[in-house]
Amino acid sequence: MAPHMYHRAMLSKSFLTACLGPVLGLAYLLAWLALWPTAQPFWMLPYGLRFGALLLAPMRYWGWLLGAECVASFGIVMNQGAPAGWNGLLFGELPDMLVMAGGLWLVRRFGWQVTLNTPQQMARLLLIVLVLVGATAITDATALTTLHRGGDQMLRTLGEQLLSHYLAILLLVPLTVMLLRDRLDRGALISLLIDGVLVMLPSMAILLLLSRQAAPEPQFARVLSLAPILYFAFRHGWRGASLAMLVTSVGITLAEHHLGYAPSTASAYLLLAVAGTGAIMLGSATDALRESSAYVAEQNAYMGAVNYHLDQLTGQLRNAARGNLRADENQRRHLAAELHDELGQNITAIQTHVKLAEARLRQAGLEDISSSINTILGHMRRALHRLLDDLRPAVLDEFGLMRALDEGPIRDLLTTAGIAYHTDLYGDPRQLDEDIRTAIYRLAQESATNAVKHSGATEFRLRLRIGKRQGVALALLDLRDNGTGLPARVPRGGRGLQGMRDRVTSLGGDFRLHPQQPGVHLRILLRNSTGGADPSALA
Repeated sequence: MAPHMYHRAMLSKSFLTACLGPVLGLAYLLAWLALWPTAQPFWMLPYGLRFGALLLAPMRYWGWLLGAECVASFGIVMNQGAPAGWNGLLFGELPDMLVMAGGLWLVRRFGWQVTLNTPQQMARLLLIVLVLVGATAITDATALTTLHRGGDQMLRTLGEQLLSHYLAILLLVPLTVMLLRDRLDRGALISLLIDGVLVMLPSMAILLLLSRQAAPEPQFARVLSLAPILYFAFRHGWRGASLAMLVTSVGITLAEHHLGYAPSTASAYLLLAVAGTGAIMLGSATDALRESSAYVAEQNAYMGAVNYHLDQLTGQLRNAARGNLRADENQRRHLAAELHDELGQNITAIQTHVKLAEARLRQAGLEDISSSINTILGHMRRALHRLLDDLRPAVLDEFGLMRALDEGPIRDLLTTAGIAYHTDLYGDPRQLDEDIRTAIYRLAQESATNAVKHSGATEFRLRLRIGKRQGVALALLDLRDNGTGLPARVPRGGRGLQGMRDRVTSLGGDFRLHPQQPGVHLRILLRNSTGGADPSALA
C-alpha cells in the first residue's frame, strides 16, 4: 500500500472513531427520552437502558452516554418546571449515574467479558446486578432522606428502587446483549416469532381479560402469565426467556397502570422478578446443555469418521496379513514340491546306486558300508518327510482337513511322544475358505507341538465344529491338554501362542486362552471373509 493511501485510510478511521461517540450519545439520548414516559414506581426501564449501555459500550464513549443522560434529565426538569427537580438531578440522578459507572468500570477493569451462554456467566452477571442495584438504591435513598429528613421514606424508597432497578436490568440487559452481541440466526428467529404469535399473544389476551375481573382473578392472571416465560426458557434459551419476560411485564404494566384493570402492587413485579431470574438461569442452562449436546454430537460424528477410517485401515491390514499368510503357504507348498522332487529323487537315486553296488561291495568285504549308507539314507528320507509335513502336509491336500486332523502327522507326532490323541470333528470343511482350513490345521499342529515340547501332557483333545450362523460359515476350534499349563508370565515374543494369536487375528477371528489347571485350553473362532464372528460362540 502506498504511503499516501495508508495515511488517508488512517485519517478515515480516526474520523469515523471521532464521529461514533456523538452518534452513540444521540442514539442513547433518544432511547432515554423514549423510555422515560413509561417509567412506573416498579418499572424503571431507563435504568436498565443505562446499565446495558455502560456494560456493552467501550469505556471511551461513556462520557458521551452519561452526558446524553444528563441532557435528557435536564430537559425533563425544565419541562416539569419544578424547583425540587434540580435537587433530584443533583442529589439523585447524578450520584446514581456515578455509582453505576464506577461499579461497571471496576467490573470492566477486571476483564469480565459480557456473555450469557453458560449458567456460571449468567449467575455472575446477576450477582453484579444485585451489588450495583443495592449500591445505587442505597445512594438514592440516602439522598432523598437528606433532602426530606424522613426515615420511613428512605426504607420505602430503598425497597422501590431495589425492585424497579433490578427488574429493569433483568428486562433490558439480556435483550441488549442479544441484539448487539449474541444475535439469533434466521431459523431460530423465525421459530421464536412463531411461538410468540401462538403462545404469547393468547397469554397476554388472557392476562388482560382476567385483570378486568374481581379478585382473585387478577392475581391468578399474573401467576398464569409466568408460564409462557418458562416455556420460552425451555424452548429458546435465555433469549426467549428475556423476550417473554419483557412482553409479560409490558402486559402487567398495561393492565395495572394504563387500562386501570387492577390496583398497582409490588407483588406482581416481585413475582415477575423472581420468576424472571429463574427463567433466565434456566434458559442459560438450556442453551449450555444444547451447546454441549451439539458438541458431543460433533465429537461423536468425528469419532465415527475416525472409527470408519480405522476400520478401513484394519481391513487393509487384515487383508495384507491374510495375503502374507497365503504367500507364506504358497512358498511352503512350492518349497515342499521342490524338496520332494529334487532331494527326494536324489535320495532315491543314491539308494538305487547303492543297491546296484551291493554285490561288488560284498565281494570287496565292504558289506557294512552298504548297510550304513542305507541307514543314513533312511534317516534322511524320514527327516525329509517330516520337513515336508511341516512345510505343507500332503495329507491336507490329498485327504482334506478332517482326515488330516484325525489321521495325519499330528496323531503321529502325539503318539510317538506317548500322548493320547482324542478328536471330535463335525461339519463340512468345504464351507470354509482355503485360508481358514489351512489355519485350522496349522493351529492344531502348533498346539500339539507345544504340548509335546513343553507341557508333559498325557492327553491332547481336539474338538472342531463347522457350521453356519446367519449365512456366515464359522469354525469353532477347541484345543486342550492336561499338562503343566502355562507359566505365570507368558512370553509374547516367541512363535508359540503369540504366533497362533497373530494368525487368528489376521484372519479376523477370535482367540481366547482359558485358564485351566492342569493344562492349556484354547478356544478359537474363525469365519469366512464375509460376515462377522459371533462372540457368543466362544462362551
